[in-house]
Amino acid sequence: MQTARPRRMLALATGAAALLAAGLGGCAPADQAPSGQQSPSASASGSASGECAKSSLRLVTAGRLTIGTDKPAYEPWFSGDDPTNGKGFESAVAYAVAGRLGFAKDEVTWTVVPFNSSYAPGRKKFDFDVNQVSITEARKKAVAFSDGYYTVNQAVVALKSSPIAGAKTLGELKGAKFGAQVGTTSLDAIRNIIRPTAQPAVYNDTNDAKNQLQNKVIDGIVVDLPTAFYLTAAEIDNSVIVGQVPGTGTGSAEQFGLLLEKGNPLVTCVNRAIADLVSSGDLAKITNQWLAASAGAPVLG
Repeated sequence: MQTARPRRMLALATGAAALLAAGLGGCAPADQAPSGQQSPSASASGSASGECAKSSLRLVTAGRLTIGTDKPAYEPWFSGDDPTNGKGFESAVAYAVAGRLGFAKDEVTWTVVPFNSSYAPGRKKFDFDVNQVSITEARKKAVAFSDGYYTVNQAVVALKSSPIAGAKTLGELKGAKFGAQVGTTSLDAIRNIIRPTAQPAVYNDTNDAKNQLQNKVIDGIVVDLPTAFYLTAAEIDNSVIVGQVPGTGTGSAEQFGLLLEKGNPLVTCVNRAIADLVSSGDLAKITNQWLAASAGAPVLG
């Protein structure tokens, strides 16, 4: 899933800003790595050995780690539409994984990969892609995924003036017109869990869906929960998180994973890096720094 590019500064005196302060935190100084992210000098040493030694990795470009993501690179996953700055949840995660693999920050190259083409079959121009791509069985037929680095819930966003703003159950959403980005699990959640009587509107990206919501063309949009908090606090005036969409219908939690070319042995080393980030507590620190907490977003019954 993706979110919309910020257009204005948050008002620090608002309750929305207080919510973001708890989850997004402040930006680290230019010469200081964000919490949980190794500095370039520390990253260079890494912790990989054996088959995961830097010199043994199968890479798109020898000696460099190439990471893909879409453009715009949206908040709160990235900051300032700049994946290279290490700010935002997924930029910080990417550099932390790179560090565990032995790469300094200046040994990482970013390349633009549109969301929907990232999980298409075929050769990849990146070593891994990080772009809020949910791990699904359908996508795993064409690409490889790392272990999950973030467990995500989908959420409904509406204007406060909308008839569905006060909805407590999925049944109260049946008559609403929803929209979501094409190819996302947010769109799947509308079709398979909310199941409204009207076909959902499908947009190229969440910016388009957001604009249609603001223009009252649709009643609500579905996005991942951190995106929902950011949109309602910083992007869409007089909007509200109606609630979280319960479950995915698959019996397992929805997770974001780093995406790799099918059959790429690098996935083993990436998984080791993620496991180290979990066991060290660094992944939790990155999550706490950049993502808003889910308090105050009830699950729709």
